[in-house]
Amino acid sequence: MTTASDRLELSRLVHRFGFGPKPGEYVELLRAGIPQARATILARRDDHGLDALVTPAFPNMGQAPSDPTASAAYWQAVYDQSISVAMWWMDRMVLADYPFVERMTWFWHGHWATSISKVSYALPMKIQNETLRTHALGNFTDMSRAMVQDGALIFWLDGEENVSWSPNENLGREFMELFTLGVGNYSQNDVHQAALGFTGYQVDQTSGKVTFDAKDHDTRAQSVLGKRENFNARTLSDYIVSRPENAKFIARRLWFRFVSTSIPAPTSLANVFENRDIAELITTIAKNPAMRRPGVSQAKSPVEWFVSSCRALRITPSKLPSSGDVAWMLDSMGQFPFNPPSVGGWPYDEAWLTAASTQYRIDMTYYLLQHGNLDPLTKVSKSKMVEAAADWLGIPQWSTRTQRALNQSLTDPNRFAMLALCSPEYLVSA
Repeated sequence: MTTASDRLELSRLVHRFGFGPKPGEYVELLRAGIPQARATILARRDDHGLDALVTPAFPNMGQAPSDPTASAAYWQAVYDQSISVAMWWMDRMVLADYPFVERMTWFWHGHWATSISKVSYALPMKIQNETLRTHALGNFTDMSRAMVQDGALIFWLDGEENVSWSPNENLGREFMELFTLGVGNYSQNDVHQAALGFTGYQVDQTSGKVTFDAKDHDTRAQSVLGKRENFNARTLSDYIVSRPENAKFIARRLWFRFVSTSIPAPTSLANVFENRDIAELITTIAKNPAMRRPGVSQAKSPVEWFVSSCRALRITPSKLPSSGDVAWMLDSMGQFPFNPPSVGGWPYDEAWLTAASTQYRIDMTYYLLQHGNLDPLTKVSKSKMVEAAADWLGIPQWSTRTQRALNQSLTDPNRFAMLALCSPEYLVSA
């Protein structure tokens, strides 16, 4: 027998470790029981939902031409690619039958936040995205090693300007503060010494190709966090990630993003992450009893809400009439893939629940409803629509207020769907 706690836990699993259910999925998972449903949601397997997805070409654009007419066409193509790569990724999120890998790739994109606003070109961002996907549920040591040699990240943090005679500390500082250790676990001298270890790496901006120039690298031994060695990017990354502070930091970060911004992470999670196994850590988090605890809420970001809505409505984002309109609407709500506002990433949780974003969300909902499929609502009797909507969207239970509003809109499927998709219960995984 399905209980209220089962519906609550499954709702959290399907929205936080995926991007919400496709039509019929929530009910199927409920029938399977929570242990089997959790295993399905956290599965990594061949994803036939992506079989028909065609990856657009993102060629190396090379240097911009000097001719004004050719230059205008060039920069228009650069812009078009920046939209195309974001739509391609959101297509993946929407179409995946097992979106756990995409969800983790999305998390890591916010963690190793890199913005195309500075990188400019889609190809380096696409390469970084594939790197994050490859390591999304692998070993964090391997991920970190790959990321400190990633062209988009290096360029974003001015790493190509970091040379032995004029070190740039941006990558060294953010690597420790935001990516691996957290505030308070390193000194300014550690930042300076780490910067010297990261010297010598150059990036071709348009392709993202990284090369190492030994003459630009500091050949002296650096002293970082108590260890003296002539580090390079790989050895420095490996050493910093091996520190116990890293296990605590990443465990807290994952807990914070997937479970609660108010309940502290269990100290035991750092022990689970001793071998830096991301899959083991996130699986342990997903099994934590807090997933059944009332009041452990997480608000959807604009992209998460958009992707979830598209999954429910059977919409492929890139097939909407105007990708530019989609980009504008999401940007108006404050978020578009590959374009975080800073190296700290996007805001989180309740920061997205603003009055300013509400109208944009309503407008976008009506836009999506023009192109979506409402069969889960229109093919049931009006007496069952409210209940069917909860199963359709993976909602554990409607509030009295939302239920009243839905009951008042039974004769207008579009308004009914708008109210459901913009409801507090759908915006917040509570």
